[in-house]
Amino acid sequence: MRKYIGKKDLLLIANPLGIIMQGIGAVVLLPIIIALIYREHNFIGFLIFGAFSLGLGSILRRLPADYNRLQLKHGMIIAALAWLWAAFIGSFCLMYSTNIDFLNAYFECMSAWSGAGLSIYPSVEVLPKSILFLRSLMQWVGGLGVVIVVIGILIRPGTAAARLYKSEAREEKIKPSITGTVKTIWWIYLLYTVFGIILYVIVGMNFFDAINLTFTTICTGGMSIKDAGLGAYNSDPIYIITIILMILGGTSFLVHYKALKGRAIDVFHDIQFQAMIIIISVFSVLLIVISKFTSMDAFFFVISALSTTGASIKPISTMINWPDFAKIILIGLMIVGMSAGSTSGAVKLIRIVTLFKGTYWEIKRILSPQGSVIPRKIGGKPLEDAEIREAGSFIFIYFMFIFISWLALVQYGYDGINSFFEVVSAQGNVGLSMGIVSFNMPDLAQILLIFNMWIGRIEIIPALVLIKGLWDVIRG
Repeated sequence: MRKYIGKKDLLLIANPLGIIMQGIGAVVLLPIIIALIYREHNFIGFLIFGAFSLGLGSILRRLPADYNRLQLKHGMIIAALAWLWAAFIGSFCLMYSTNIDFLNAYFECMSAWSGAGLSIYPSVEVLPKSILFLRSLMQWVGGLGVVIVVIGILIRPGTAAARLYKSEAREEKIKPSITGTVKTIWWIYLLYTVFGIILYVIVGMNFFDAINLTFTTICTGGMSIKDAGLGAYNSDPIYIITIILMILGGTSFLVHYKALKGRAIDVFHDIQFQAMIIIISVFSVLLIVISKFTSMDAFFFVISALSTTGASIKPISTMINWPDFAKIILIGLMIVGMSAGSTSGAVKLIRIVTLFKGTYWEIKRILSPQGSVIPRKIGGKPLEDAEIREAGSFIFIYFMFIFISWLALVQYGYDGINSFFEVVSAQGNVGLSMGIVSFNMPDLAQILLIFNMWIGRIEIIPALVLIKGLWDVIRG
């Protein structure tokens, strides 16, 4: 049987992976600042494990590099390993500072890096400020993508940068070059981050909370530093600012770029933005009319689920008692997600639109006279058969992995709808929860949800490429 990955391929990925490991080490070192400000003695943990990632990355970076030979398969393996390594290093920081076991720590870190926002801590308010900041920082960096961050800072322009960019399921190009595109995404991201912090401070939030909440909202991550989530603030202005940031985070960076360059009308011409407005409007009204949600609750939770932020203004005990209709609505939204080219997770609106349009075109082709030409365009862009097949294939695989984890949770005795809600939330990198995720959940269920969060963040294919590559290497 043909092998697609060999030992030579491992040497090719070592150098760029080392660069990414250095970037991850640098991220882990940043909470030392918070630890020193608040006089917390756990800074030594950040120092040790951050330095370890930096050191090991430096060793790999010294290995010979041939970036011209780097292919998409190598980029995907690097991306898949980068997320696993990021969660691994973060786990030791949590274990050092909060006295939890490795599996729980790894779950928490994968949830943070992937933007899932699910937490195993019974109470987060007792955690050190530096750990709260680390969780928020991991979400903020992970929102852009671990690899994307490193491309913008450390990796030189060229083919390697293009391969790595595509490996994290990104296709959009704002500038002619990939490094130019990434740097543009960076300044937009930083601009909105500063914007969010200022808005939260203006409405009365303290500076530390404002930084953390902005970090976890603009990245559509949603991990909270309060046990009651956003409900702890009980403030409509804070809820409204959060809604704005969730929509900004879930909108394509290409659309943001056009709007910031004075072409605001292009925002409303974007097919994904149009679909987002329609979905938010329709499903918010359904929750208000049928499930008797207040207007604020309906719009907040619809946007939170669709953007895959997972922010909440209600305690879990209230959400568990919601009618099944409301849960199913949110499940559907968590599967869909917002725009491709944003920080949002899940399937993405463009794939849903492509699949529906493709089905419509196929029906129209069957009904039309033989030889008729059916124009196929989305947003003025021609669509190929391969793109329609890719959308359908991805959605099928996406549901397959959800189904496997759902069966496992149900087997452990968890409620059917609540289990489905939890798995969809994990794989969509959302973070809304029905209370199943906890520090004492069964190990296998926890491992499966970690896997769901991981593949959800890197959009499945890189994970499968890594698994196939490892199998090839093991077989020799």
